[in-house]
Amino acid sequence: MEELDRVVGAPADLGTDVIGIPEGQPLELDLRLESVVEGVLVSGTARATATGACVRCLDPLSREVGVRFQELFAYADRAAHHREVGAETDEAEEYQLEGDLLDLEPMLRDTVVPSLPFQPVCRDDCPGLCSECGAALADDPGHHHDVIDPRWSALQSLAEPSTTNEKRN
Repeated sequence: MEELDRVVGAPADLGTDVIGIPEGQPLELDLRLESVVEGVLVSGTARATATGACVRCLDPLSREVGVRFQELFAYADRAAHHREVGAETDEAEEYQLEGDLLDLEPMLRDTVVPSLPFQPVCRDDCPGLCSECGAALADDPGHHHDVIDPRWSALQSLAEPSTTNEKRN
């Protein structure tokens, strides 16, 4: 067994279109590597700062992200044997050692990305943007537009004062 603490640069595309960990951003890894019969059991935590935009007002935001993981990196011959004997494992879901090396990037992607907020907001009560003009509603809480239903717009002219000197009967 070996315990490691590492700070590495985040890989590309570690996130979604709305929020993610920028490439090269420090990613703190606390790892515990244990030799088991099937391969190497990797346990630990990953911490980083994700950046993105609020889905309501589009202001930039950042969130601390911390995830725990535990995955088995199987020896190549053991993984092949399991497939031969019909063990129910999905090849896309298993991680394999490549010689004496293990690639943490796919496992980190599978662990970190689902932990990111699906619709990040800058604060829970963010009012967002005005649907008519795009103004930030947080800056002007009383902001509104007098919108007249188009079906009643013909009657709007009756409410306006007449500009001619004619009398209406």
